[in-house]
Amino acid sequence: MPRESQTPGRPQVMGIVNVTPDSFSDGGRWTSVETAVDRAMRLVAEGADVLDIGGESTRPGADPVAAGEEIARVVPVIAGLRARWDGPISIDTMKPEVARAAVAAGATMWNDVTALSHSPESAAVAAELGCHIVLMHMKGEPRTMQANPTYADVAGEVRDYLMGRAEAAMAAGVARGRIWLDPGIGFGKTLVHNLALTAGLGALVDLGFPVLYAASRKRTIQAIDPTAVEATDRLGGSIALALAAAAQGARMVRVHDVRETVQALKVQAAVRDAD
Repeated sequence: MPRESQTPGRPQVMGIVNVTPDSFSDGGRWTSVETAVDRAMRLVAEGADVLDIGGESTRPGADPVAAGEEIARVVPVIAGLRARWDGPISIDTMKPEVARAAVAAGATMWNDVTALSHSPESAAVAAELGCHIVLMHMKGEPRTMQANPTYADVAGEVRDYLMGRAEAAMAAGVARGRIWLDPGIGFGKTLVHNLALTAGLGALVDLGFPVLYAASRKRTIQAIDPTAVEATDRLGGSIALALAAAAQGARMVRVHDVRETVQALKVQAAVRDAD
């Protein structure tokens, strides 16, 4: 279960550990169990409240990974991390069989980019596992989601979709208090869509579910600043978006650069509380 952030009044920070060869920012860097666990523990030392372990890239154009391969990538890392840390661990997967294996190994949250729609069994498995569930909005699927995505009202459509998925999860037996919502920045959205969702995040927060916001190092930053060609060039933009989300009421931000984001959120909270 996610716990309160280490600094009262700021969102929790979820640190990203991708054990994949092809993730857009850090693919191929943490592919052994030892390096992945060491990376995760470094993020804890930098202030991460939650760790998100992923074994399948969902970047634009990514190819799917078989469930068995994904389990082989993530389960040893989760088990190794659980042996060294008792904090919240999230499994970033769309597959219920991977989520089940990850929770058995020690994960406490299921972060699903398909909002439990990938498999007819997903919602029932989420209820069975009893862990926290992140329901994210994605238009289409990773291989094609950035092929001219269109909306009449992006904020309204994303809000209504996520409310519908939350209702479906609850109907399957998932407790309301275990559901998180994520607007899916960059998942089937243009720059205009991403900015509108960020500026209007409060409408999603108003649904009454905790909101997770994830824009770290994404291409929407390069769309604003064309000099940020490499993912690692996008730290300033990532922090700016995290601060904007926090100001709108996000309860958690998912980031690559934990130390810098934690510091920025601490300063933001200190300025706000200085009145």
